[in-house]
Amino acid sequence: MSTYLFVIFISFIINFLLIVPFINFLYKKKFQRANQQTRDAFNKPTPIFDKFHQHKKGTPVGGGILLAFTTVFLFFAFLFLYFIFDKEIISNYPSVIAEIKILIFTFLSFGFLGIYDDLNKIFLWQKSQFFGLRLRHKLIIEIFLAVIISYWLFSDLKIDIIHIPFIGVFQIAWFYILFSSFVIVAFANAVNVTDGLDGLASGVLLFALSSFWVVSRTILDVPTSLFIATWLGGLIAFLYFNTYPARIFLGDTGALSFGATFAVVGLILGKAFALPIIGGVFVIEITSSLIQLLSKKYLKRKIFPVAPLHLYLQLKGWEEPKIVMRFWIIAILFAVFGLMVAFGK
Repeated sequence: MSTYLFVIFISFIINFLLIVPFINFLYKKKFQRANQQTRDAFNKPTPIFDKFHQHKKGTPVGGGILLAFTTVFLFFAFLFLYFIFDKEIISNYPSVIAEIKILIFTFLSFGFLGIYDDLNKIFLWQKSQFFGLRLRHKLIIEIFLAVIISYWLFSDLKIDIIHIPFIGVFQIAWFYILFSSFVIVAFANAVNVTDGLDGLASGVLLFALSSFWVVSRTILDVPTSLFIATWLGGLIAFLYFNTYPARIFLGDTGALSFGATFAVVGLILGKAFALPIIGGVFVIEITSSLIQLLSKKYLKRKIFPVAPLHLYLQLKGWEEPKIVMRFWIIAILFAVFGLMVAFGK
């Protein structure tokens, strides 16, 4: 346990020292939230969102870029130290390399997709240009990446079961690829939707990911435990600068990458059923947004005055820090309850 706590601490220190120079670099390169009016999935103006977020225009976007780089670099550095000191890297799967490959590929591939999306929003490229990805194009790429990852989970790690606590284990064979692909895409977008208030997504993810770290330590899976510990240290450092009023935003780079990887961690740990509970806040946020999206498309009217839920609470008069703090409390409760479910027989 002390080894992983050391990893968290070192990761925190390194990210904390790097983040201020990185913020200055983003200002210099004008990698900031655009001052123009934002638009929804149907390319229509979002006046309510703009009303509550106008003061955030110009804040650097791209915290996910730094965290992705430092997490991957430090993860491999710590693995190298394991090798140097001849410490055994125990895995619950046939191949340690395959487990590491899946984690890193998910983390980076969805991160690169997020970079494209961030660049499009910041520099406002036209949709006719290469970088101007439409919503459906972005979703197709997400599904493509998720299927690759799911196939590796199925073929390399031999995962083809779903454990439902207190009921039993069900083998679903190749249907697992479809199931896990849906889960990965869903959580990638859920974290992205939740990343709308200062410290909201990063704080909720910190609590949810901590639960999975407990699970990984319980089953003694070194690669996933080490990866989560490295990731947690960076998240803590980032959250220090992301709390209200935020000095830096996660951006789609971090939101898509972190959401997809959070889902993959849950799948690798065999806790697919506990995943939507531990990540309950993300599920609530994406569900409210999805209901609104479908109602506007097919019913031609809004179910809610505005979505997702955190934006609706702002519209009702709740102050931003109040919403974030209460969502954090709810996230802690979901994380605790999710652990109870995860350890259920």
